[in-house]
Amino acid sequence: MTPEEIVAEQFAAYNARDLDRFVGCFADDVAVYGFPSGTEMLTAGDPTFRDTYRAVFDASPMLHAELLSRIVQGRIVIDHEFVTGLRGDQTRTAAVIYEVSDTRIEKVWFVD
Repeated sequence: MTPEEIVAEQFAAYNARDLDRFVGCFADDVAVYGFPSGTEMLTAGDPTFRDTYRAVFDASPMLHAELLSRIVQGRIVIDHEFVTGLRGDQTRTAAVIYEVSDTRIEKVWFVD
C-alpha cells in the first residue's frame, strides 16, 4: 500500500469507529505529537493509545470526519479534516501530519 492508501485506511476505520482496524494502521511504536510544540501526546505501544481511541469511539456514536483536503509528498501525508459528533455534539477542524513507513503510520502530528 502507498502512504496515501494507509492514511485513507485509518481514516475509514476512524469513521467506522473500528478500533482494531484503526490501531492496526499504526506502527507498534508510533508516537503522536502536538505541532509545533513537539509535545508527545500518545504512543501506540502504550495502552493509552488504544484506550484513548476506545473512549472517543464509545463516547461518539455519531463521529464522522470529513476530508477537506489531502497533500501527499512521499512518505508524508497531510490531512485537513472537519470532525463532527465528537463526544456528543462537538465539532472541530483538524490538520494532521502523518509519516508513513512501507506498511504503517510511524508518526503523527496534530497541528495545535
